[in-house]
Amino acid sequence: MKLIQRIHILLVLCMAGLFSQAQVNKPEEVPDIILSIANEHSMPVVDATVELLHDNKLIKVAITDSNGIVVFENILKGTYAIAVTHVNYAAITITQEFPSSQTKMPIILKPRSTTMQSVTVSSKKPFIQHTEGKVILNIDASITNVGATVLEVLEKSPGVMIDRNGDISLKGKAGVLVLIDDKPTFLSGTELNNLLSSMNASQVEKIELMTNPPAKYDASGNAGVINIKTKKSKAKGFNGSVTLTQGQGFYPKENGNVVLNYRTGKFNMFFNYNISYNKYFTTIYALRKYYDNGQLTSVLDQPTRFTSNYFTNTVKTGVDYFVTPKTTIGAVLSASRTHRKAASKATATWFNEMGINDSTVTTYSNSDNPFENWATNVNLRHKISTTQDIAIDVDGLNYKITNEQDFKNSLQGSGGYTEMSRGNIPSVLKIISAKVDHTLHFGGESMLLSGFKSSHINTDNVASYQNFDGTDWQEDYGKSNHFLYKENINALYSSIETKYKRFSMQVGLRYEFTNYDAHQLGNVVQKDSAFSRKYSGLFPSGYITYQADSSNSFTLTAGRRIDRPAFQSLNPFTFIINKYTYETGNPFIVPQYSWNLELTHQYKEWLISSVSYSIVKNYFSQLFLTDINTGLLFYSQGNVGRTHNLGLSATLMMSPLQWWSFNLQAQYNHKELKGYDGNENFRSDIDQLNINLSNQFTFAKKYSGEISGYYTTRARNDLQELLYPTGQLSIGVSRPILKNKGTVKMSVRDIFYTQAMEGLTQFEKATEYFIVRRDSRLVNLSFTYRFGKAYKVNKRTSGSAGDEIDRVGSGR
Repeated sequence: MKLIQRIHILLVLCMAGLFSQAQVNKPEEVPDIILSIANEHSMPVVDATVELLHDNKLIKVAITDSNGIVVFENILKGTYAIAVTHVNYAAITITQEFPSSQTKMPIILKPRSTTMQSVTVSSKKPFIQHTEGKVILNIDASITNVGATVLEVLEKSPGVMIDRNGDISLKGKAGVLVLIDDKPTFLSGTELNNLLSSMNASQVEKIELMTNPPAKYDASGNAGVINIKTKKSKAKGFNGSVTLTQGQGFYPKENGNVVLNYRTGKFNMFFNYNISYNKYFTTIYALRKYYDNGQLTSVLDQPTRFTSNYFTNTVKTGVDYFVTPKTTIGAVLSASRTHRKAASKATATWFNEMGINDSTVTTYSNSDNPFENWATNVNLRHKISTTQDIAIDVDGLNYKITNEQDFKNSLQGSGGYTEMSRGNIPSVLKIISAKVDHTLHFGGESMLLSGFKSSHINTDNVASYQNFDGTDWQEDYGKSNHFLYKENINALYSSIETKYKRFSMQVGLRYEFTNYDAHQLGNVVQKDSAFSRKYSGLFPSGYITYQADSSNSFTLTAGRRIDRPAFQSLNPFTFIINKYTYETGNPFIVPQYSWNLELTHQYKEWLISSVSYSIVKNYFSQLFLTDINTGLLFYSQGNVGRTHNLGLSATLMMSPLQWWSFNLQAQYNHKELKGYDGNENFRSDIDQLNINLSNQFTFAKKYSGEISGYYTTRARNDLQELLYPTGQLSIGVSRPILKNKGTVKMSVRDIFYTQAMEGLTQFEKATEYFIVRRDSRLVNLSFTYRFGKAYKVNKRTSGSAGDEIDRVGSGR
């Protein structure tokens, strides 16, 4: 705790000192910067992109007009880099100090070579980038992402935590909306965990972390949004890459990925394919103790070992057609199938209060879990005028989830027995959504975005359980059920973004109306039950940034968000985990709401510190209900009250030596959870710290290296569950080969095998210690080959359709 207090005091003093310095040394503004971009024949270059940077930080960006002119206003005194790019000319970067004696500064561009011998990316992106309102993780920039799944990448990402149930938290706050290519997955818990663990990191270009997303994003996700952007090339001609990865932990893991793109004339087509086979093990040890009036009455010792294999095929393809210089239509089709098979052996041994063995039950289980999904997208982008754009998206998404389970319980010793049961739990989810966005640019640096979105969700979930009576299989009507769920969400939203002198700001408001109908079909034992709900809400969001000087900026963000209960949480059916542990839904759970505030200070490009506060009402938490007579434990979820979260964070990005750069982030949270757990009023609090470090090296001219890791102290996401410290360390090395067209990477993940999920859960009259270990220590070797067909860049006039098409793009 003393360390936390020192960090807190240091952050406050740093922010106070930097702010006072900014007030004493008031910045001086310079006259408007006018740049004239021309070619070697003194002809103006139209539609050139001009970037103004200070200390490697992008300050402003503009496009040259019909006279080749751009004007930058409200610029502070200092030295700036000016980067100019155009499709027909070689890129140029110059350095200039302002104010300058020149009122109009000319820049001459030289023609680029007309033929490219190959398409090779030579620039190197940093693994972590901070932009206004988001943190961007460039996946290929981290060597230790080789062979990892998307879930494993998230586990080691700054500010991200994943608990043993697969729930994701961001900056110490639970409840995250996960998007793939800006589209919601509509999954949560185990299903979302399975989806992300079936996606390989080689499929992904970058991941965006947003704690206070703007109004155009769904209001779901109390902690914010994680947007996973898959790879899609936009380079002209035919180009692509092939990646092969071989991994070895306790079991082997294999992955192959192909990315293809062809762009010519008015067409841009792409095709991505990924195939992977992974085999894992998971061990779970649980020690449950039962009490009566504070006295120990019995102990249940439960070690379990799972082995599983995943076989995944994923394909994504699409086309963009540039109908006119102002209109683009596109279509995307994606599909994947993951076939999981798992087997487990669990031993449940009962001891009395004296520690004497009472009985032992061994459980063998097998599961077969095919997971299929497909998605379609049709989109239109139209440039109404020089100041207005409209975008239309229609999406269809379908999930087919099958889960077949077999259980065999055997009581050991004299008088023993054997009982068998099986379950078939198929689910089908169908989602259709459509949205329209209109963008209006005005006043030079202002933008108004308005839109409408509607989504419709239908789910059909059957749970059929049977018991073997020694002769035949009999339906278990007490556990079997059929659950139907329909949900409709309509949203209207608008946001305005503008700049005034040293201030930039965005203010948005989103309105969402939700209604759902749920129906649990009855059987000979259980009656029909149905329930429905309608509710609506306003969700404001926004930020304001003050550029104190060329080195210091302050940003205040605020927003209100919602987390809706997943349909799986509403379904009151029983899901068997093992003989003594069940999971059940709660039809009475209602949405939780949160307010999030954050103040951030940035000093140049290397120090970012922030203080944040959030309050969540109707907080979702796991509920653990015990039956003292049978020893059964029921997991459920419910609204338990509210939680307060105070956060402090600091990010340091430096390059102490030419061959070494690092990114260090520390996130401290003080959390207070108050509520009713179904039996009594409950209160818990926690001080937790998450530290994430990534070191990047270059050596021996062609080699790159990485040492990265994270550490999390004790943490808490639920009222009754305390998580113990955990962390991991990984290393990697890479080298370009084949004239830089190929890259070989090798990494070792979780070197010391420390990434365990360990904790203590408190129930009514019981406690349970648990530790979960996986096949997390892996050695991965990958080879990537990039290729591209030579093409010729035809010279064209500034008003050609090709240039306009390049600027319009696909919009995705």
